[in-house]
Amino acid sequence: MFKVISKNLLLMIPTLLGIVIISFSFIRVIPGDPVIALSGERAMTPERYDELMHEFGLDLPLHEQFFSYLGDVVSGDFGKSIATRRPVVEEFFTLFPATVELSLCALFLAIVIGIPVGMVSALKKGKLVDNLLMGVSLIGYSMPIFWWGLLMIVFFSGYLGWLPVSGRISTQFFIEAKTGFLLIDSLLSGEEGAFLSTIRHLTLPGIVLSTIPLVVIARQTRSAMVEILDEDYIRTAYAKGLSKFRVVGIHALRNALIIVITVIGLQIGILLAGAILTESIFSWPGIGKWMVDSIYRRDYPAVQGGLLFISLIVMTINFIVDFTYALINPKLRK
Repeated sequence: MFKVISKNLLLMIPTLLGIVIISFSFIRVIPGDPVIALSGERAMTPERYDELMHEFGLDLPLHEQFFSYLGDVVSGDFGKSIATRRPVVEEFFTLFPATVELSLCALFLAIVIGIPVGMVSALKKGKLVDNLLMGVSLIGYSMPIFWWGLLMIVFFSGYLGWLPVSGRISTQFFIEAKTGFLLIDSLLSGEEGAFLSTIRHLTLPGIVLSTIPLVVIARQTRSAMVEILDEDYIRTAYAKGLSKFRVVGIHALRNALIIVITVIGLQIGILLAGAILTESIFSWPGIGKWMVDSIYRRDYPAVQGGLLFISLIVMTINFIVDFTYALINPKLRK
């Protein structure tokens, strides 16, 4: 077990190095000048331009910029945002709770709905219910997030007027950010209606972001359950007189969860990537919207730091998922 842990940890090093190289190159390939984007071309004098280029180290050759940035990252310094002059670490972890809250809501919906849908579809394999559920899931998977989000806004916000279009909470409430998670902070605030307002603002972006993970979880659950339900030990369990609930809900589902947990772990990265579009559509003040704004501003340190932090989080989650298998299947503990 120790060798496996050490091997996985060592593999993270070249992966992170590759991400640093890609993020450093990616933002510089995009046309535009971060200093001009900061102040505007007309408001920038040549003297001020040279001063800012020197301040941000952009007057150095590219290879010197890269090795300087790499040295700073190794020492734990991720630089300061060109636009706000705040440390990238501070900005990231100020906005990160909003993205985590949205992603967890989406993941919760995907798991709570996706696994039962996959189980029902497997039990009704080849029947009308199975075809209907898988057909709807295929449509959901094929629907682009930005288009799905706009449809939800037009129908539920524009036509019905049930749910708000943007933000995390109504402007009539002022909630002290104790944890950064508005669901928790609104409960702790004691303000009447604040928690309900938070739920209403979270509903639309949560549903939109959960769509693709929900479909993937449902289809993978169905696939795993269909295969497992044909195993000999399942027929033996039925022959022993065990109830269908016990056979399906315990014996079959427990083994199917090995595959499903892998899929759920992989969905974390998809949720973080999908959050970029979802947060932009719903003006959700999280990491996704911050990353998009940083790209528009050519804010090199913010984009590089954001990509590195997100990648590290995804790798850590996948690392944890690898060792969760052993809790479900004792055979894997060796």
